[in-house]
Amino acid sequence: MEKRYCVKKMEGFRLLVTDCGVEIGYSPESGVQIFERDGLPFKDFIGSGELLPYEDWRLPAEVRAADLASRLSIEEIAGLMLYSPQNWLPMPSDTYGGRPFAESGMKPWDLSDSQLKFLTADNVRHVLVGKVESPGTAARWNNRVQALCEGRGHGIPANNSSDPRHYATADAEFAAGCGGKISLWSNMLGLAATFSPEMVEAFARTAAREYRLLGIATALSPQADLGTDPRWYRYSSTFGCDPHLVAALTRAYADGFQSPDGNGWSTRSVNTMAKHWPGGGSGEGGRDAHYGNGKYAVYPGGCYEQHKIPFLQGAFALKGGTGKSSAIMPYYTISYNQTHENVGNSFNRDIITRQLREEARYDGVVCTDWLITHDEVHPGVHSGKPWGVERMTEAERHYKALMAGVDQFGGNDRKEPVLEAYRMGVAEHGEKWMRERMEQSARRLLLNMFRTGLFDNPYIDVEEAESTVGCPEFMAQGYRQQLASVVMLKNHAGVLPLAKNRRLRLFIPQRRSPEGPNYWRQIIPERIYDPVQRHIVERDFIVAEDAASADAAVVFIESPHSYLMGYDRADVERGGNGYIPISLQYADYTATDAREHSIAGGDPFEDFTDRSYRGKTAHTINRCDMELVQRTREAMGNRPLIVAINMLNPTVMGEIEPLADAILVGFDVQSQAIMDIVAGHNEPQGRLPFQLPASMSAVERHFEDRPLDIECYRDADGNVYDFAFGMGWGGVLPAPEL
Repeated sequence: MEKRYCVKKMEGFRLLVTDCGVEIGYSPESGVQIFERDGLPFKDFIGSGELLPYEDWRLPAEVRAADLASRLSIEEIAGLMLYSPQNWLPMPSDTYGGRPFAESGMKPWDLSDSQLKFLTADNVRHVLVGKVESPGTAARWNNRVQALCEGRGHGIPANNSSDPRHYATADAEFAAGCGGKISLWSNMLGLAATFSPEMVEAFARTAAREYRLLGIATALSPQADLGTDPRWYRYSSTFGCDPHLVAALTRAYADGFQSPDGNGWSTRSVNTMAKHWPGGGSGEGGRDAHYGNGKYAVYPGGCYEQHKIPFLQGAFALKGGTGKSSAIMPYYTISYNQTHENVGNSFNRDIITRQLREEARYDGVVCTDWLITHDEVHPGVHSGKPWGVERMTEAERHYKALMAGVDQFGGNDRKEPVLEAYRMGVAEHGEKWMRERMEQSARRLLLNMFRTGLFDNPYIDVEEAESTVGCPEFMAQGYRQQLASVVMLKNHAGVLPLAKNRRLRLFIPQRRSPEGPNYWRQIIPERIYDPVQRHIVERDFIVAEDAASADAAVVFIESPHSYLMGYDRADVERGGNGYIPISLQYADYTATDAREHSIAGGDPFEDFTDRSYRGKTAHTINRCDMELVQRTREAMGNRPLIVAINMLNPTVMGEIEPLADAILVGFDVQSQAIMDIVAGHNEPQGRLPFQLPASMSAVERHFEDRPLDIECYRDADGNVYDFAFGMGWGGVLPAPEL
């Protein structure tokens, strides 16, 4: 029969384009053979010479996944259940041929020694990709990974993934004619500040296009947690605190990624892994569960079920034809006293099997958060996170999670603990039952690969990646979204916009980011820098070198960074319990209104259960930001002072607002976007996706799990900084429709 396809030679692979629009990609180096049926090409993954159901791209993805799952060995299934730690391209801490990358003579897209090991010896097929040198590097690396996988076993491709990677940096410059490594958008709070599901879905469609051209077929997002406690370290990765807004934006995000063309699954789709079931935003005292000191989520307001709304009405109620987010990640936390056992959510059968699988009828992939099966080192050290099962062995933790209903283990690239868990299951339930349990997870994992076309063409056109990722069109889309996300809190006497009729002399003081520990306890060196590039300021203003010669000033600061985020080992050495407040104000804060006794507590490293920090004092690393505003206000006298805050957590505004004539809030946006609003090129449109607390006392009095229950700040003009508040040139913006 006449061939119904043509062959294109691409960089690193061959592309077979059929007359029915299906594209088949393969690498001659993989050893896989192509054979024809009815004039159409198919991959002969195992060299059988016959067309197996999973090799037939004409069949439904569900049929192919079930067929292949039934053929896999337990060792292959164990590899599918693994999810690698983060990989950089190139890997700075790994070796290449036994030598450091700089000495190896390798290219950035070559595979490192650890990558070769986990792909071959451990059968890992889910790879987390972090920092990449360039789109071309990512595409070439993907093609090498896929060629290696294609020629092994049943030819299971790599399903590469990424955490969110589109956040802008303040000093990145937007220019309509330039490309970049990826398009730049605000963080998730900024997306929420637009109050626009349409804009969020547009972001996701663009991001999906860029992800696929980087070789990424799974997004470890959206973060659907309700941001009910404003102190939470991961707050800036949420859509805020309102259940219905978060649900609407979660749905739009997942629809845009999974159905970018609006017609359901396709080769342009990116799987979404919505997180973190059943909600991770209610850690006691605002602490985060990456550390043992933050392992407990508490529900003093009785709002446990409300935290599921973004999943039930968002991630599980998609409109674009894919139905539900294809994967779910539970959070590290112990949902304290919500079920019969206080263990981490991924170990909790009631939370995974009854609540998620049975009540919510979710049958997609459940992947644990990273490192939950590893050992804890100390509540104040970033290490393993086996909350509630600390005294189990690594294999026992894998087995407990499997029995809870989990399919996959984040951050584990070794198959042996999974195989040992399998043997435990055989001993308890018999080989037939345990094989069926493992095969069930394999089918779910494979389905996400088949639906996105990875078995048929996992390869990337390098030229297209280099010309499309970060292209001018996508950069312009991202910049428009950044502008739409900026919230104006204050505009006393209509001081903004500044550049109305004349070129003002504008003073922008340098910002000092002091040396101090970040969340991971790494010491970040001091940095003193200009927050806006000079030539950007000069487009609309004359640069004033000091406050004395200025007509107006713009001060760029960040929201308070609380020292060590609620736990200090030095406090333990002084005889304390280690627990300190998390502060949302710049000046030192003493927690006189905190709980006398904590709701939850307990850790193998602690001989107490009371984690109260009442009466203790916290300070912030960047108090100097407040002091910069104070000095500038004093130097400016009665001349206009505008404060631009990059707000990562809802901030107590009482220290800053009285000093400012106008306040603009950005959420990881470029400083150029702030300046475009200051100059009047764009009117602010954003609204607060959360409440700004009246004081730290108000924060302490609120319930960690209850949405919209914080007493809000009232400014000198009488405006209350409540959820959905924002201003335009004409005054307070009307309430948005949810």
